[in-house]
Amino acid sequence: MQDPYESFTQHAVRLSGQLALLLGWTPQAFWQATPAELHAILAAITPGNDMPPDAAIIDKLREQYPDG
Repeated sequence: MQDPYESFTQHAVRLSGQLALLLGWTPQAFWQATPAELHAILAAITPGNDMPPDAAIIDKLREQYPDG
């Protein structure tokens, strides 16, 4: 069984490096970011990783495209 802390460490190091390359973040900026901030950034730069539309968006789409 893999050590869960080792897995976390590996993922954190990889994510820190990716954000350094993509956004110019320093390690300090990465470790000071909240999980919500990391999620927002990753959702913005990862195509197809959006949350499903909520009821308001669905209603707006139905108005724009009434035939289906």
